[in-house]
Amino acid sequence: MSHVDFDQLISLENTHAVKLEARETVFGRADVLPVWVADMDFAAPQAVTDALIKRARHPVYGYTMFPDSLYSAMGDWFRQRHQWSMQREWVLMAPGVVPSIHAACMACTNPGDEVIIQPPVYPPFFSSVQQTGRQVLENPLLAEKQEDGSLYYRMNLAHLEQCAARPQAKMLVLCSPHNPIGRVWSEAELTAVLDICRRYKLVLLSDEIHCDLVFSDSHRHRMLAALARPDDQLITAVAPSKTFNIPGLGLSALVIADSGLRQKMAKVLESFHMPQSNPFSVTGFEAAYCYGGPWLDQLMDYLQANRDFVVNQVAQRLPGLEVSAPEGTYLMWLDCRVLGLSDADLKHFFVQQAGVGMNQGVSFGASGSGFMRLNIGSPRATLEQVIERIQAALSARE
Repeated sequence: MSHVDFDQLISLENTHAVKLEARETVFGRADVLPVWVADMDFAAPQAVTDALIKRARHPVYGYTMFPDSLYSAMGDWFRQRHQWSMQREWVLMAPGVVPSIHAACMACTNPGDEVIIQPPVYPPFFSSVQQTGRQVLENPLLAEKQEDGSLYYRMNLAHLEQCAARPQAKMLVLCSPHNPIGRVWSEAELTAVLDICRRYKLVLLSDEIHCDLVFSDSHRHRMLAALARPDDQLITAVAPSKTFNIPGLGLSALVIADSGLRQKMAKVLESFHMPQSNPFSVTGFEAAYCYGGPWLDQLMDYLQANRDFVVNQVAQRLPGLEVSAPEGTYLMWLDCRVLGLSDADLKHFFVQQAGVGMNQGVSFGASGSGFMRLNIGSPRATLEQVIERIQAALSARE
C-alpha cells in the first residue's frame, strides 16, 4: 500500500459535519478549533471510498440484505487481528453502539433495575440507562497519581462486587478500551470483571468499538468474549466506525454466543423498526474490514506520534496542566484542575480565551470535573494550533 498523508488538511466545510456545524450551538461561537466530536479529520481508507463510489454507480439504492461476505470479512478481521473466532449465527447487525446499549437495557432489565457503569465514561452510557427508566449505579474508576504527576486509572473491583451484589443490579456496561481515559484493560482485569458478573448473574455489555485503536507500547487489547464461556451473559458491541473513520455510515454489530440472550436482543432491535439496510453502510462496513488493515497500521503510527507530541508539549508549554499518555483510542484526558476553575468557567476559558473546542470532562460524570477531553485524530498542524492557543491563553492569565 502507498504512503497515506495524514498531514493533509482536508476541509470539512459544506459537508454538514457535526464537528463544525454544531460549534455555535455547543460553544457559543463558530470559530473554535474543533477537537471534540470523536471522529477523525482524516480521509477514510481509499478502498472504502472506491467501494462506495462503485456502489453509487448502480442507480438503485433499495433495501439491502447483509451478504455472507460481510460476515466473513468481519469474522476474518477479528480472527486475524484479535485472535477471536466468532460463529456467524452469533452476530446481530445494529444501527450503532448507543442504540444497542439502549436496546440491551430494554431486553435484559426491567424499569427500576440498576445498570452499573464506570465513570468517567462516555455520556450516552448514562442517558441510555436513564431514558429507558432504569437506574444508573456508578462504580467509579480509581485515579492514582504517578511519579510524573499524571493519572493512571484502574477499576475498583472491590466496589464493583459490592454493586453487583445489590439485588436491583442486573447489568454492567463496560467500555473497553475506555473512553475517555484511554485505558486498555489487562487480561487480569477483564477476567475479574467476568468472574464478578458470572457470580452475580449480571448481563455484561462490552463496548469494544475502539478495540483496533491500541498503541504499540501498551499491552494488546483482549476481546472480552475471547476470555468468556459460551454460556456467559455477554454482549460484545463492535463496529468499523471509529477504526476507519466512517461513523456517519451508522452500522455496528453485536456478537452474542448465548442463544437466549441473542433472541432477547433481536426482539428488541426488531421493535425499533430501524432496518440497517442502507446499501452504503453495508458496502463501507465490508470494504473496511476487507481492505483497511494497511491503512490502519499507518494510522496508528501517526496517532502514536500525535499522542507523544501532545504529552511533550503539555509538559513543556502548558504549566500546571497534566495529561497521561493513553494506551488506546485517539482521545486524551487533560487534567486542568490546577487552574482552580469551576466547570462552567473552565469551558469559558478554553472557548473564549483559547478558542479551542473540547468536550467538558464533567459530561463524563462527576469524577470528570476539572478535566477536558481532547481529540488527537487530526493533522499535526491542528494540534500545534491547539497547543499555541492554550499556551497564549494561559500566559494571559498570569
